Amino acid sequence: MELEVRHLRALCAIADTGSLHKAARQLGMSQPSLTTQLRRIEHAVGGQLFARERTGCRPTPLGRVVLSRARPLVVEMRALVTEARATAARADDGTPRLRIGSTASRAIPGWLRRLRHRMPGTETSLQMDVSANALLQMVAAGQLDIAFVHEVEGCPLRLPDGLRERVLVDREPQFVSLAADHPAAREDVVHLTDLADDRWMVDPTVDGEWDGLQRVLREAGLNPRVLHGDYLTAATLVATGEVVTVCQPTSVARPDMAVRPLAGDPLGVRLLVAARTTAELDAVYGELEAAYWEAAAESPAYQDWLLGGRGRERHEHRHEQRREQRGTAPVPVPVAIPVPMPTTAPLPAPAATPVPPPDLGPAASQDLRPTPL
Repeated sequence: MELEVRHLRALCAIADTGSLHKAARQLGMSQPSLTTQLRRIEHAVGGQLFARERTGCRPTPLGRVVLSRARPLVVEMRALVTEARATAARADDGTPRLRIGSTASRAIPGWLRRLRHRMPGTETSLQMDVSANALLQMVAAGQLDIAFVHEVEGCPLRLPDGLRERVLVDREPQFVSLAADHPAAREDVVHLTDLADDRWMVDPTVDGEWDGLQRVLREAGLNPRVLHGDYLTAATLVATGEVVTVCQPTSVARPDMAVRPLAGDPLGVRLLVAARTTAELDAVYGELEAAYWEAAAESPAYQDWLLGGRGRERHEHRHEQRREQRGTAPVPVPVAIPVPMPTTAPLPAPAATPVPPPDLGPAASQDLRPTPL
């Protein structure tokens, strides 16, 4: 067997992640297939490249030698493909193209609308994916120009070499969606213990989401029943009272479904946008930022959270009163994590904000971004 660039890329992935399982996920293949491929590569070079240990895979002396030669070749090939694809994207008719990849977000429609207004001659495409790591890899490979992704707290993403990133929100709290007639929905803020008897639904294909939820539930001393499913299935089952699920704070409630903050904000994500160059980030970031805060203004629960959490304070007071009425000992209430600091300077006051062009839709009634302390 002759070694190919894909084989070298697999070796680099195993070394970088320290795990055949994680490397297979990063490469978009099954672990048994990667294991078989590694055996063939080791047979071709004549020796073992990784020592399999309980903590993962560690390069052997031979492996380190091969990796030292493989990495520059992989980087050069990636640069060649990226340049070629960028050229091909403009070669057909000269129309500039912008290829965007994103995980799920309510900011996407407003973002695309603003980009269309500012760059009317640009052909914009959108690719959605539940895997943030997969989208970042596509940007690094030249298949996408921009990736807007979220990183679950405690489950860091791996930013490929050569990419630039810009943080949109350093810590976005994750809320919970539950049936509108759920007893906990009567409150402005929900305690995890109020959902101890509920089934949860989570999408395990979303990078970090299952691990993050497990951590939060474990820290709360809960071990609920869990179903695995996609966002659409989860929304349907939530509305019928079958499950509860973590959701983005920009989610909008419906007559049959409520959206509430979790007491103590136990789970958060970091929102970031990545590209190969700073110029590409500059070209799209302003429109994304405006679209995100427009979406935030459409969620009453998120508005309350951003503007000081007055609903949380009312809830904690009522929660304590009910405990006293039942004669139970007061239980310390988790302290809410402070509102995240913005990564950019605050917007001007609404009165000084220029009126957006007509086709951008209604502007937010007020600037909801957190103000520096």
